[in-house]
Amino acid sequence: MSDLQKALGKSRLSAGVSPDAFDEREEQDSYIGDLPEMPIEDDSSSASSASSTGTIIPSPSRNLFARPEGVPRGRTLAQIPWTTYFERELFLKPSDADASSSSPTIHAYLTSPVGKGPLFVMHHGAGSSGLSFAVISSEIRKRLPAAGVLSHDARGHGQTVVPPAAAADELDLSLTTLSNDLLAVILETKAAMHWQELPPMILVGHSLGGAVVTELAKSGALGNSLLGYAVLDVVEGSAIDALQSMQTYLSTRPTGFATVEAGIEWHIRSRTVRNAISARTSVPALLSHSEKEGDPRPWKWRTDLAKTQPFWENWFVGLSKKFLSARGGKLLLLAGTDRLDTELTIGQMQGKYNLQVFPEAGHFIHEDLPEKTAISLVDFHKRNDRSALVLPPKVSDLLKQGKRV
Repeated sequence: MSDLQKALGKSRLSAGVSPDAFDEREEQDSYIGDLPEMPIEDDSSSASSASSTGTIIPSPSRNLFARPEGVPRGRTLAQIPWTTYFERELFLKPSDADASSSSPTIHAYLTSPVGKGPLFVMHHGAGSSGLSFAVISSEIRKRLPAAGVLSHDARGHGQTVVPPAAAADELDLSLTTLSNDLLAVILETKAAMHWQELPPMILVGHSLGGAVVTELAKSGALGNSLLGYAVLDVVEGSAIDALQSMQTYLSTRPTGFATVEAGIEWHIRSRTVRNAISARTSVPALLSHSEKEGDPRPWKWRTDLAKTQPFWENWFVGLSKKFLSARGGKLLLLAGTDRLDTELTIGQMQGKYNLQVFPEAGHFIHEDLPEKTAISLVDFHKRNDRSALVLPPKVSDLLKQGKRV
């Protein structure tokens, strides 16, 4: 025990509590986070943002030494399959009329909405995959059982397959292309599931995905089906600033891992993902096995982020203006208030969007704190749900009924 814990034990003795009970509870609370921390660079993708909001003082009801909730006991690094969180996976091919030589076969995970329930459409960040939203999907449905969740792998990510002719050239990851892909995913899912009409939708995007869902919302292509859109931990100003150090960050990452479990462990130790359950679910989709013989680290990154550099500015320039001007409800979830740029700060003061800050999370807010993020998203849906609106009767209908107006 540390000196501080011993002091606590002595104070408990005076209160009639055995210090052995403190040790027993400490052992029972053992979890994967007890692995030693690895020193990492302070970068936008993994560094804590708690310092950005000043000193955090726990409330009297908060246990200062409590372990994070939702993290599994023990030291298991076993993979968690996607079937734990989604009903089915889809391989969406464009119709013959829309197909082109560069059209990908997009891989997506789906849990269908029930009745007139909403559909949360997720878009992950660069280098991630649709399984980044796996754990939060179950948390959403716990609170809104009729809700559906659609989460796909963007081109160049996960199991989405780009035709060989397109793959031979530079992969097109421009904002317009990714936005068109997201619209295609929604429409092709509607066709594949034989939905009569599009369900009411909430678009949710993390990092790069935030720029993509904002672009789609701004286009108006979803019409009245779009209730609102939520952007997770990305704003124009800080994103563009962070691009300057992105190559440095990428050079510090391991080039590969001996096993998938080693990759999961690295994400937890480096605090890139701070929730072990999320890491065990999402990290395997980020890696692919190399066929090179004798490689001590055959599990390589599926997406080469360095090759996406030509598109970085295209993703984020003008994001704040589009976020504020697109139609629909707007929600911004951040890991620190220092991420707000001037335009968004003014917009927040004017009440143009909802803002919530989770200083205890890292860049992957939805993976670090899936329960809290789900609560925010469900509340956001309820505030923008039009099905609960009761409109007053039309004057013409009242006149037909012989009522005085």
